[in-house]
Amino acid sequence: MPLNRACIGKEFPPMITEVALDATQKYARACNDDNPAFFDASRPGGIVAPPMFAVVVTWPSTMTAVMDPEVGADLLRLVHGEQDMSFLAPIRPGDKVSSRAKIVAIETKATGETMTVELLAENQNGTPVNRSVFSAFIRGGGKRSAPAESREESDERGEPMITVAQAIDPDQTFRYAEASGDRNPIHVDENVARMAGLPGIIVHGLCTMAFVSKVAIDHLCGGTPERLARLRARFSRPVRPGQTITTRVWQQTGSTGCYVYETCNPEGQPVIRGGLIEVRA
Repeated sequence: MPLNRACIGKEFPPMITEVALDATQKYARACNDDNPAFFDASRPGGIVAPPMFAVVVTWPSTMTAVMDPEVGADLLRLVHGEQDMSFLAPIRPGDKVSSRAKIVAIETKATGETMTVELLAENQNGTPVNRSVFSAFIRGGGKRSAPAESREESDERGEPMITVAQAIDPDQTFRYAEASGDRNPIHVDENVARMAGLPGIIVHGLCTMAFVSKVAIDHLCGGTPERLARLRARFSRPVRPGQTITTRVWQQTGSTGCYVYETCNPEGQPVIRGGLIEVRA
């Protein structure tokens, strides 16, 4: 059954998450991120949550929209297509973050359908902390189609200014599932993953994106997570536990503080395309 287009524009009630220090640090560890900003209380400005922790405080709202029976999405055929996150203010332990979701688009593609959800989050003071756009792809019936290949642009950009390799741990998906709240069985159960047409357990797209956020913070933000303003990813291939991913970053032509990136698997195939990083001065 196709997705219910009558749900375009549907808004969902806000959901509140109380941010605990243990939760923010568990998330950082689940992404292999040891930045002192997430652990050292003596740091000027105090401890902040990893920017990608915004995933945790918006996840209940995301799932409320995606799992809405009125929409009619088949979760076994659903894969994460794109994520675009704007980090508007730091999330800190002790915050009470209210998030709300709105379905902004449902579209038909050649091999399935897409559903786009906008997520807005603010803290207890009414300060916006995050705006995210979550795009899911619901595969059509039959054999799982491979991601469409597009012409590589990296050769035209020349040599990247940054190249960083990162190892994905064998137990990464289990740790990330617990820390993020995303317990979709395709990330933790081999049998379910194969039933869904996958080669086995795959890494959460947002976990891969969190690894990229570490690259951006360490190499473009001087180690200061508050300087990361935006991170966008288009997921093009699954990442498997135990693989090493490599992220290459280029300065965006004619723009200060804007960068494009691509993340590849060990075979050099992109797992994230169309990546964008924006950094505050």
